[in-house]
Amino acid sequence: MKAKITFQKCLQDSQDLGSDDEHMVSRIYFSLEISGNTYENLYVDIKQTVGSDFETGPIEVGSPVGYKGPFNYKAFRESAENYYRGLVGSQVRGIRIQGGSNIRMRNNTFVQNMNIEFEVGESDSSW
Repeated sequence: MKAKITFQKCLQDSQDLGSDDEHMVSRIYFSLEISGNTYENLYVDIKQTVGSDFETGPIEVGSPVGYKGPFNYKAFRESAENYYRGLVGSQVRGIRIQGGSNIRMRNNTFVQNMNIEFEVGESDSSW
């Protein structure tokens, strides 16, 4: 079974989502097609340590909100991380950051679609 995800928008580093002096919390909005069904208005929250490198620093990806069913979290996590890193950094289309340190941007909204597909097996986790 295949899952098709369309990442649509990212709200980056929002205090409304729980960002504070230690962690930047962002939300990625997406839709999911799986087993002939389409699920709209889903989202996942991601967290990154303030001051860490946007391109290489560790990112915590939460569980998708709004969908309960068969899922491949590992493939989703990697794709969500790639989407986020594709929006902010030195080699991106969103906001390019080069040569700076300790840069913090808040409450940016990026609207950019990215489509991905991955396999979901019978043994994969459900949400």
